[in-house]
Amino acid sequence: MIIEVSWLISFVFVIISFGVVVYNYFTAPKMENITVALKTTPLISVLIPARNEERSIKSTIQSIINQSYKNIEIIVLNDFSTDNTKNIVQKLMEQNKNIKLIDGSPLPEGWLGKNWACNQLAKTSNGEYLLFIDADVYLENNSISYSIATMEKYKLNMLSCFPTQIENTFGEKLIVPLMNWLLLSFLPLKKVYSSKNKSFVAANGQYIMFEKSTYFKLGTHAAVNNKVVEDMEFARLVKRNKMNMMTLLGNNQVNCNMYSGFSSSILGFTKNYFAGFNTSTINFILLQVFIFVVFVLPFGLVFANYLFLYNVIIILLIRLVLTTLTKENYLINVFLHPLQLLLMGFVGIKSVISFNKKRILWKGRTI
Repeated sequence: MIIEVSWLISFVFVIISFGVVVYNYFTAPKMENITVALKTTPLISVLIPARNEERSIKSTIQSIINQSYKNIEIIVLNDFSTDNTKNIVQKLMEQNKNIKLIDGSPLPEGWLGKNWACNQLAKTSNGEYLLFIDADVYLENNSISYSIATMEKYKLNMLSCFPTQIENTFGEKLIVPLMNWLLLSFLPLKKVYSSKNKSFVAANGQYIMFEKSTYFKLGTHAAVNNKVVEDMEFARLVKRNKMNMMTLLGNNQVNCNMYSGFSSSILGFTKNYFAGFNTSTINFILLQVFIFVVFVLPFGLVFANYLFLYNVIIILLIRLVLTTLTKENYLINVFLHPLQLLLMGFVGIKSVISFNKKRILWKGRTI
């Protein structure tokens, strides 16, 4: 009897999640590779904080130079890099007058590194729109024009995008897809725009565009100066101020090579996981237990009761649909689903401990 009740509870939540995933499959806003006729061509400031980014910065800047939208200024902040980042940007500046390089100021007390870098970038910008992107993000040719058209069409104050993730190693493939699983299994992404409910928030700091006036009205990065997951904090600010925002999927038009292996993937996910939920330690731990019971345990209990086979099939269908939506690896996401979620539980515990003890180290700084 206890097993049957456990099955029913798990089955109900799995069905709800499947419904959210199917809804996202058909309705989630996506970046599109289309040429859009714009009524105006405002200046766009593309702002890139860069700390030891020699691996990717050249490709990132080149993808911006290659945009179909041309009224762009590119400003890179060298945040005390100890590698070849600054030299790479300087060489690109010799070839393109729209690129500007500034050296970052020392980190003030109470600020996190990226937030301070972005704040400095914004203050040097001239554009009507500010586009903050990470130095490992690569844009297809129409990404910026589509973003501007979407901002104008829907009268948005803020637009964000979850890039399609480039995963080069097996370790990355195990960890990185968990971000999209968490996002799209529980949040109807379209509701970020269509609903005023403050619970429907999602943003990704790898690609965020603001109206400049909105950015300053919200208080700039000074309003989120010590927040690890500043993108979600901005999204909450936008909702609280009753402004309009939309979050899109990258759809192979905005791409990101976020990490460079298993260890850096674990570290990066540890940095963001607990902080991103903006909840108490107890609630976060309960969430981890819920995820384990509903989305992992059925793979073991199926040997005790055949009813759990239905749960397993639907869970794997969820991963199949999501992998199609996010352009990821089918074999790993479907067949290694239990392993991925066990790793997510491990990272969740690590994230709580590291956050509460202030032991998270990122790019040489404690956050």
